[in-house]
Amino acid sequence: MFGLGKREATATEAALTSPSPGEKSFLRSLVAVMACGAGLFSDGYINNVIGSVVTILALEYGDVWKTSNAKHYLGDIAFVGTVVGQLVFGYLSDKWSRMNSLILSTVILLIFTALSAGSYYHGDAIGMFNIMTAWRFFVGIGIGGEYPAGSVGAAESTSQMKPGTRNTWFIIFTNTMIDWGFVFGAFVPYVVAAACQNQHLSTIWRTSLGIGAVFPAVLLILRFFVKEPEDFQKHSMKHAKTPYGLVLRFYGFRLFIVSLVWFIYDFSAYSFGIYSSTILANIFDQATAPLTTVFGWNTVINLFYIPGTMLGAPVSDFLGPRYALAGGVTLQAVVGFIMAGLYNRLAQPSMVGAFAVVYGIFLSLGELGPGNNIGLIAAKTCATGVRGQYYGIAAAIGKIGAFVGTWVFPYIVAAGGNSETLSAQYPFWVSSSLCVLSAVLVLVGLPQIGQDTIAVEDAKFREYLEKNGYDTRQLGLKKGETVDSVESGEGAAVPNKTAE
Repeated sequence: MFGLGKREATATEAALTSPSPGEKSFLRSLVAVMACGAGLFSDGYINNVIGSVVTILALEYGDVWKTSNAKHYLGDIAFVGTVVGQLVFGYLSDKWSRMNSLILSTVILLIFTALSAGSYYHGDAIGMFNIMTAWRFFVGIGIGGEYPAGSVGAAESTSQMKPGTRNTWFIIFTNTMIDWGFVFGAFVPYVVAAACQNQHLSTIWRTSLGIGAVFPAVLLILRFFVKEPEDFQKHSMKHAKTPYGLVLRFYGFRLFIVSLVWFIYDFSAYSFGIYSSTILANIFDQATAPLTTVFGWNTVINLFYIPGTMLGAPVSDFLGPRYALAGGVTLQAVVGFIMAGLYNRLAQPSMVGAFAVVYGIFLSLGELGPGNNIGLIAAKTCATGVRGQYYGIAAAIGKIGAFVGTWVFPYIVAAGGNSETLSAQYPFWVSSSLCVLSAVLVLVGLPQIGQDTIAVEDAKFREYLEKNGYDTRQLGLKKGETVDSVESGEGAAVPNKTAE
């Protein structure tokens, strides 16, 4: 199924002994990776800032908000849009263009983020809530496009980086950007609330939402100057019929494992917020505290993610993404079991400092493991011609896992009955157990990923297609579509022979 044997050895040797495609200057390569991957900052920002916005809407509109249906789905509707965007743009990034797909998703994200911030009503708050929800769905579509087009483009662009650093740069401009987006999604409402002295609630939530349009606007300008990744130029199936039957035979099992691990990770992540609420409840009264206090501590909680993703990025180059993910979730499971077992002691107001530290370690290990590496694995375990769709499906299943988790975990909490301790422990017994399962799935079901995995996968897949009668000469962009992403003589992409 995975092309084992003499044929694989031949492909691997060819990929590793051939010169690195288009060895560019470090700065130009870095800009390409950043332009493709950094848009995921918007995912973190927009999905986190909505929590603060909902808090403000509840204060501003009181009983009207409580009786509206929007309180049930305004925060989650972007998940639905994201799944749609991941699937649609996964196809577009393979059959149309990596960079054009990115530009389109950025435009969608920019327009509907601005519309969300500008939502208004004429004496009908319910109408405003409904239109905001509609805009949030389209915001989700824009975010979804960043995954298959952006992350895949970033992975392909890292092929131009120095070996031994490629996974690090990918992580810094994908998952690390998401985590910083979460931090700023909490920090910006804090700053705006402080500037408004906890008054002018409409100004606070509109400004907080509107600032979310600034980053994609800057990124949109940069993306107009970035060319298609060279791997896409040479191995694209844009003008070729995609042999989906062969693709499923070759990558089906691997896609299943990647998708399942991503589902489990996002499914479990919901329970992590339980301890966040416990920490905050021991620090201040959340019902009466000023907005600056609530948003300030929310920023502190989100900062817990940063050490894990940034310090863990080089680990993925040193150990490889497969072992980094498995090691991270295993350690996270150990900490999670400890936190669940010692909940009675840790959840006391006098222990809030120790609780926060252990909780921070728990979150950091989650970023070092699956947070950093699941997207990396999805982006590098498939051939270029179908990489966007492969990644989009895996990412969409992950988001579905997050959505399912939001509905399932309340039942797990409820299983604890009247015991506050059991209600807090059960989700983490489940989550930590799933961490162990993820480690097993990764170690048993996925291959090791090296610095040249993308080149190796393309070589293996081409040989597999040829062995099954597929004409690989039709792969690649046609003459006139290929563009030299570096100056002539510095590794410009070579069109496929049939394009001439």
